[in-house]
Amino acid sequence: MKLALIGDPVSHSRSPRLHDAFLREAGIDGSYVAIRVPRGNGIDVVRRMRMDGYTGINVTSPLKEETLKACDELTEDAELAQAVNTIFFGRTVMGHNTDGIGARGALEQVLGQSVALERIGILGTGATARAIFAQLRETDAYTFVWGRDLEKVEAICERFEAKLWPPKPPEIVISTLPPDTKLPEELVEALLAADCVMDTNYGSRSTLDHQVHREIIKGDLMLEVQARASFDFWLAHAQAAVEEEL
Repeated sequence: MKLALIGDPVSHSRSPRLHDAFLREAGIDGSYVAIRVPRGNGIDVVRRMRMDGYTGINVTSPLKEETLKACDELTEDAELAQAVNTIFFGRTVMGHNTDGIGARGALEQVLGQSVALERIGILGTGATARAIFAQLRETDAYTFVWGRDLEKVEAICERFEAKLWPPKPPEIVISTLPPDTKLPEELVEALLAADCVMDTNYGSRSTLDHQVHREIIKGDLMLEVQARASFDFWLAHAQAAVEEEL
């Protein structure tokens, strides 16, 4: 099984170590490499990797939206988010998104319960934020969005039945903002008041705690959950393809 991660940057990624462990655990002879691919090159690289015999790839920033156009089919999560982070190469190129699954799974592990009926605020309107909204739409959670671009915020509200950031801050906040984003003072106060704050960035790229001076959940757990979901997606479709040929 030939797997890879594409994006820019990728040198910090934990994905190769995680997927190498998944391959060993499954007893599969395979490989997983991280390949730096700058913005604007995603579609050509995806098509070339299919020809080079890759089973599947993960996609990270800034390619999650542009590589959508290289897919022949999309799962519901990818369609709703209009972004992919997981691609399977079979008879067709199938795009999927496990970012929302990762965020939801990480939150529920930390909380020890379902996110149903929780008030959850998402910071940001990009590909990762939309994937999280897509996943939370399947629950009875009350979702809110904060972003600097009002047009994008309103589009999120319409697409995912979310609400504008409320006067009473949500008890749970997930930040999908880039590392070192400078937050306005009122948002810092909201994060300080929240019961639980999670940053989708992980490792040294998770710097939100430096601004709010409180304990936060870094994105490492989210990465592990979404990585496992991606691997299971590839494995299931690879096995189905083999059975189809028999």
